[in-house]
Amino acid sequence: MSINIGRRIKVYAALPVLNEPDNVPVIINDLLNQEEVELHLIICVNQPDEWWQMPDKLPICVHNNSTIEYIHSLNDSRITCIDKSSRGNGWIGRKHGVGWARKIAMDSADQMAQDEDIIISVDADTSYSSTYFKAVVDALDQYPSAVGLSVPYYHPLTGDEVADRCILRYELYMRNYALNMLLIRNPYCFSAIGSGMACKAGTYRKVRGITPKLSGEDFYFVQKLRKAGNIIIDCEEVIYPASRFSDRVYFGTGPAMIRGRAGNWSSYPIYDQDLFLEIKATYDLMPELYHADVPTPMDSFLAESFQVEISDVWGPLRANSPNVSQFVKAVVQKVDGLRILQYLKSSDAQYSERSESRLERFLTNNFNVDVVILDALKQVKDLGFEHAPVNSLNLIRDLMFVNERQLQRKYQLA
Repeated sequence: MSINIGRRIKVYAALPVLNEPDNVPVIINDLLNQEEVELHLIICVNQPDEWWQMPDKLPICVHNNSTIEYIHSLNDSRITCIDKSSRGNGWIGRKHGVGWARKIAMDSADQMAQDEDIIISVDADTSYSSTYFKAVVDALDQYPSAVGLSVPYYHPLTGDEVADRCILRYELYMRNYALNMLLIRNPYCFSAIGSGMACKAGTYRKVRGITPKLSGEDFYFVQKLRKAGNIIIDCEEVIYPASRFSDRVYFGTGPAMIRGRAGNWSSYPIYDQDLFLEIKATYDLMPELYHADVPTPMDSFLAESFQVEISDVWGPLRANSPNVSQFVKAVVQKVDGLRILQYLKSSDAQYSERSESRLERFLTNNFNVDVVILDALKQVKDLGFEHAPVNSLNLIRDLMFVNERQLQRKYQLA
């Protein structure tokens, strides 16, 4: 492979777009005005082709067409527009959604880029500072052995009480999970956000790209990266995704807010810290498991999950591992972030304590909590998430955000 000595690293930004007529001009302007980077922006405007025949979906098709026309009108050589929207070009069958759009855009970047160039995934509803791309380049340069970057996030409030309450409730769920994973130093201690992930093109090829999903493609992609090496979890920049009710994806922030607005938060509990300690205990036993089966807190779940006897979970890994280090690596590959999340969901019912009480206990036991936060936690505990003042929820969110950033800076890599 030839090396271009002195060649400037180029950034390829992959942007999936569906029904974003107002956001697209803003995001294009923000991205094209990034400082100190050479950029190429790849936009995949998409929707199922059958929507052209559906009266309730026709306005989306029209908006997408106007977006494509707007992009072409810019006549900017730094932009590639992929049309998966106009009549005859939209998705056919089951291959549709943001996962496929993100894949098409990122695969296109992969075809253009050289190994050391950087592919950054972005979203149209997210705000980025003018130095965001430079911060991503700097982070990957600072940790050359890392395989990717998962960027910290923060949802701005809207001023609409219902929307703000929903996004804060969802963020409390997300940050409780992230903080617990950071505290136990789990290899999967990252929050995968589609609008805030990046890797070098060579790495993208090595892991065979992003796997298209109807939703959650960002989680699976960052997990795939983590299995290939360390992930950078610290960055000088923070991204700001919009806080909006949206059904563009099947699960994630928008659908969670929609369900939450209807009072359904059952899929987003504040998991008890004891469950994370059980995960830590299982991981801590990995070296011992190389020599012989020993009981772990996750045994029953893993046996049921893999539909085998528990000895058949560890035995094959042990037989194929020449040493303890390889065995531990194999177990981390198998008991991955998805398995951990499944374990949390399957085990949550054994804890009867309300999510509000679990959150209060977790924060007061693990972080410095002043009287203002203590009062906010008491209000949430007494009134519940659905009735506590939005300001109290926001104070708690900000405390968790600050502590998450501190832990990310402390550990830097997952």
